[in-house]
Amino acid sequence: MKKLKIGILGKILIAIALGIGSGLIAPEWCVRIFLTFNGIFSQFLGFAIPLIIVGLVTTAIGDIGGKAGKMLLVTVLIAYFSTIFAGLVSYLTGAALFPSMIQTGQSVQEVAAANEPTPFFSVTIPPLMGVMTALVLAFTLGLGLAATRHKTLMDAAHGFEEIVIKTIKTAIIPLLPLYIFGIFLNMTYVGQVFEILTVFIKIIGIIFLIHIGILLLQFCVAGGFARKNPFKLLWTMMPAYFTALGTQSSAATIPVTLEQTRRNGVSEDIAGFTVPLCATIHMSGSTLKIVACALALMIMQGSHYDFGMFFGFICMLGITMVAAPGVPGGAIMAALGLLQSMLGFDQEAQALMIALYIAMDSFGTACNVTGDGAIAIIIDRLMKKGAQ
Repeated sequence: MKKLKIGILGKILIAIALGIGSGLIAPEWCVRIFLTFNGIFSQFLGFAIPLIIVGLVTTAIGDIGGKAGKMLLVTVLIAYFSTIFAGLVSYLTGAALFPSMIQTGQSVQEVAAANEPTPFFSVTIPPLMGVMTALVLAFTLGLGLAATRHKTLMDAAHGFEEIVIKTIKTAIIPLLPLYIFGIFLNMTYVGQVFEILTVFIKIIGIIFLIHIGILLLQFCVAGGFARKNPFKLLWTMMPAYFTALGTQSSAATIPVTLEQTRRNGVSEDIAGFTVPLCATIHMSGSTLKIVACALALMIMQGSHYDFGMFFGFICMLGITMVAAPGVPGGAIMAALGLLQSMLGFDQEAQALMIALYIAMDSFGTACNVTGDGAIAIIIDRLMKKGAQ
C-alpha cells in the first residue's frame, strides 16, 4: 500500500486535537515532560532565528540585486507596496473589528496561571546576535554581494543558506507539531483552551475575507492599467490559486502562475521575469495573516498597541518576508524575530502565532501567487508604455 503522507497543516491540526484531548486526562508528570521539551525547543528556536534571517535574507537580496535594471526596480517597488498595503488593510480591519470579538485582557500566560506545572529542568541557549543585528547584517551582506558579485562569498552565502534551510526542514518544522502539542496540552490542563480556540475560528474567518478583498482590489488596479475586465483577469488566475492551495508553495506554483499570466495577455519576457521574482518578494497574503494574528493575540492579552507600532512592524515584515519562499513555514519562521523584538511576543504567544499561521498557510500562499499575476499585468503595461 502507498504510504499515507500527512502535510504540515494536517500534523498541526492533529497535534492541536491530541493536545486538547490529552490535556483533559494527562497527569501532571506527563505535562511536565512536554513543558521541558518546549522550553528547550523554544531556546533553540530563539538561537536559530538570527541565523535564519542572515542565511535566507542575505542570499535573497544578493540574488535579486544581480538583476539590475529599471524593470527590477519597478517590480520590487510595486511588490513591496502591495505587501505593505495588505498589512495596513489587515491592521485597520482588525483594529476596527477585533476588540468587539475578543475578550480583552485574557493573557496567554494566564491560561496556565492557576495550576501551572513547571519543567523538570531548563536549558539556556543564547543567540549569537539580536534580531535587529541579524537584519542589518543580512541587508549589508546582501547589498554588498549584489554590488560586488563576489563568487566565493556568494557561494559561501548560498552554502550557509542550504544549512539554514536544512535545519528548518529537518529539525524545526518536524518538531513544530510536538511543540504545538505541548502548548495545547498545557493550556487544556489548566483550562481556558476552548475559549481561545473560539477566538481562533473568528479570526480565521475575518482573515479569509480580507485576503479575498485584497485580491479583488489588486486585479481592479491591474485591470485599470491594462484596460481589461478585472474579474476575467482574476478568473484566469484561478488555476494558480487552487494549485497554491494544494502545494502551499509559491515556488512550486510558478509554472502554473506563468501559464495563467501569459493567458492574461502578458508578454513572454515580462511574465518570465516578474512571476519568479514576485514569488520571492511579493508576500501580501502572508503579511496580512501575520499582522491580523499578531493584533488578535495582543488584544487577547490586553497588550498596548497603536498604528505607529504596527506600521513599523509591517514595513520591516515586508522586507523580512523575502526569506520566506520555498521554505515550509518560512514566513512565520522569518517573522518570529520581529514579533519578539518589535511586538514583545514571548514563547506562548509565538507558539499560538505558529498554530494560527499554519492553519491558514494555503490561503496565504494562494493570495501571494495570484497577486503575482496582477503585478505582472501592471509591469507589462508600464513597459509597453515606456517603449512607445
